[in-house]
Amino acid sequence: MGMLRWAWTQLTSMRTALFLLLMLAVAAVPGSLFPQRPANPSIVTQYIKDNPDYGKILDSLQLYDVYSSAWFSAIYILLFISLIGCVVPRAIAHYKAMRSQPPRTPARLSRLPEYGTMVIPAKAGIPASDAITEAAGLLKKRGYRVDVRDRDGARPSVGAERGFLREVGNLVFHTSLIGVLVSVAIGGLFGYSGQRILVEGDTFVNTLVGYDQFTPGTNFQSSQLQPYSVQLDKFQITFDRESQGKIGQPIDFQADVTTKESPDAPAKKEVLKVNDPLTLGGTSMYLTGNGYAPVVTIRDGAGNVAMQGPVVAKLQGDNYYSSAVIKVPDAKPEQLAFAGFFLPTAFVTDEGVSFSGDPELFNPQLTLNSYYGDLGLDDGAPQNVFELDVKKLTPLNARNLDAGGITLAPGASYTLPDGKGSISFDGVKRYVGVDIHHNPGQLYALIFALLAVAGLVTSLYVNRRRVWVRTGTHEDGRTMVEYGLLARGEDHRLAGEAAAIRRLLAGAWDLEDQGSQSAPSGSADNGRADTTTPGAGAAGAAAAGQDTADHPAADFIQSTAGSSESKKDQ
Repeated sequence: MGMLRWAWTQLTSMRTALFLLLMLAVAAVPGSLFPQRPANPSIVTQYIKDNPDYGKILDSLQLYDVYSSAWFSAIYILLFISLIGCVVPRAIAHYKAMRSQPPRTPARLSRLPEYGTMVIPAKAGIPASDAITEAAGLLKKRGYRVDVRDRDGARPSVGAERGFLREVGNLVFHTSLIGVLVSVAIGGLFGYSGQRILVEGDTFVNTLVGYDQFTPGTNFQSSQLQPYSVQLDKFQITFDRESQGKIGQPIDFQADVTTKESPDAPAKKEVLKVNDPLTLGGTSMYLTGNGYAPVVTIRDGAGNVAMQGPVVAKLQGDNYYSSAVIKVPDAKPEQLAFAGFFLPTAFVTDEGVSFSGDPELFNPQLTLNSYYGDLGLDDGAPQNVFELDVKKLTPLNARNLDAGGITLAPGASYTLPDGKGSISFDGVKRYVGVDIHHNPGQLYALIFALLAVAGLVTSLYVNRRRVWVRTGTHEDGRTMVEYGLLARGEDHRLAGEAAAIRRLLAGAWDLEDQGSQSAPSGSADNGRADTTTPGAGAAGAAAAGQDTADHPAADFIQSTAGSSESKKDQ
């Protein structure tokens, strides 16, 4: 039991929590150094093949599944336990402190960091009990929790305390940190993300086969996907035609879409813009990219249509200069492939090099090389649709061949050499790239993050303070008052708080500004305020020849912050 108690104490210490938080950050580093299986299993498989010496060793260490690995999860769970073990006892202790009375009044207030005395003249008619009651009321209005002691005694006093929000802020910060970790864990377990390219007229349905790329969470289930649909009706881009030096720069993007929450739901017209996502089926759809998709028709050597439709051209340079790759595995007798460029507004240099002079479709041109042979798609190996491996292909058209390259304008067609078929350029459509994210913990992570900031700010700017006021009646009828302040922790504004409380008390008792003087170093204990007869200082003033009846002793205020006695009391 002793060992378990020691282990629990070590685990729930704040030092251990900070160390575990650092370990969690370090443990996440391999996730950015090595390919991760949940993101792309094929890349992990290829990485192991390319690195046979240590690839399998890394796999056995779960470095390809970092965020779901046993060691990463262990650190995560230990951090949870540590934070909870830190927060819960502190919350219980703070609750008890809030329910308890302020600490008892110290016997010698002069030892406190901020200390002072005041004298109420006898003619004011304010006895010690009334003075302490008024002092308690003023402190309560200032936000202090007060407790009056020995009201009817010879030396009544009041203890006051405030600043409990400081510890509340600390607890809120640490509790919110736990909430953020839980929210992130929920998002990692049950969230998913994906990408899809939509050409004008295409429809995306939220199913696994509808994504071009899909990244599931650790505990993702396909039943989580709500089968909503989004159809891209039209995509519009506004280009700058007025600014000097920025002509042709896109300044606005707008995708007009038709959405349906479910197959039986009514269609709804909506607009998708940059930084203005659509929310459907618990997911957020963001507009992230766009470009042109030339529409082509390809016939094989037998004259049959082997491929027809838009081809997504990947942006490569200024003015929407784009690369185009076309793979035709259904062509007979030989599979066909095309690779080249699409130019929205084609210009040709004196050297015969084509380039795009404007992003608008003023003079569209499709420039291609053609190939035939085995595309390598029949063996099931995945390929990048934007890249073409020509190592095993035979060229048909190219600038360095007798047949030359293929240059097409909208509506034009070209017959391939050797009776391999033909290609026609039918028109141009626009496409958009969308990112789809589902993170069930995202909203909660935001809420907890804001709470953590609020708690941190509160803990930094709210100070925990204690104030004591003691009164007593002098032999000549004057009421002697002394007060002291103590802060929990460092508080550079404690002197200002002491001055504010002094002004409140003086205003309540209609005391004029009688001046204040610093205490000499030898009078740190201030015997006149701590003797059985409050007002001994007045007797000293009388011995100095002052008229104590008409001129009360000067008020006294001192600061003992930093003294050995002050530190001992704190």
